[in-house]
Amino acid sequence: MIIAIVAISKNLAIGRGGGIPWHFSEDLKFFKRTTTGHPIVMGYNTWKSLGRPLPNRLNIVLSRSRSVDPDPNVRLMRNKDEVIEFARGQDRDLFIIGGAAIYRTFADVIDRWIVTEIPVTIDDADAFLADGFLVGFELASSEVLGEGLTVKTYEKMP
Repeated sequence: MIIAIVAISKNLAIGRGGGIPWHFSEDLKFFKRTTTGHPIVMGYNTWKSLGRPLPNRLNIVLSRSRSVDPDPNVRLMRNKDEVIEFARGQDRDLFIIGGAAIYRTFADVIDRWIVTEIPVTIDDADAFLADGFLVGFELASSEVLGEGLTVKTYEKMP
């Protein structure tokens, strides 16, 4: 299954200046708990913002032209089809973790969205999800994390 996981502010912001414009430890713990043991897919800018491979996950960096330093926990892929082919051969879920362009690239193949609602508005954000990104999905579950955060899981409608 291809799952997009994202934290999003009230105004659909997901980033500012190449990073996440908030810090909620409950969100970080939830992300780690949910994605550990699974391959994660990110764009080059998200990769650079992390500064290192996330442990206990295969880190897939999607970039047409950039390169990454060799690492056994990192795989560079050049296009969406390569990632999809890889996902078909897995017995684990594949998580799309951003940024905005990567979410748009995979929008048509995402089976589930896991959305952490951040209770703030980021006026100076520069990365957003498109309004309507959940069209074709229905709410399947909701979980309160603490710190004012709610995680909602949406499944693709049949």
